[in-house]
Amino acid sequence: MSIDAIDSKILKSVLVDARLSYRQMAYQIGVSAPTVLSRINKLQYHRIIKSYSAIVDHEKLGNDLTAIIEGTAQKGKIAEVERAMSKFPNVCAVYDITGLTDMVTIAKFRNRRELGNFVKRDLALPSIERTNSHMVLVTVKREL
Repeated sequence: MSIDAIDSKILKSVLVDARLSYRQMAYQIGVSAPTVLSRINKLQYHRIIKSYSAIVDHEKLGNDLTAIIEGTAQKGKIAEVERAMSKFPNVCAVYDITGLTDMVTIAKFRNRRELGNFVKRDLALPSIERTNSHMVLVTVKREL
């Protein structure tokens, strides 16, 4: 499915505030509300819009530390390790990547001690060969 300028504007609007009514979105974009409705239905049908979710402020929940953890798995065990990593409650994202490591995991923690316990206990999976953890100091830009 190809998208046009109107679809692009709708997608940008949904990314900024998915709670806008179709009428509000239509007014901002300069089309009718039925147009927005039919376009959104089409974008959902083709799975361009997969779902809607909230962006949580993890710091207000006490998770002040974001870690980016590179991981290397034993040969043939990458998918198994990625599935295991994705089940940990602190983990926000697991990416299968190219390069020197096999995966990158983004996780949130209350403090360094919690991160340390995660790395020593939870990342001690037998199929993980090594990890390299980075602590985020400042988030300059974050978009979904």
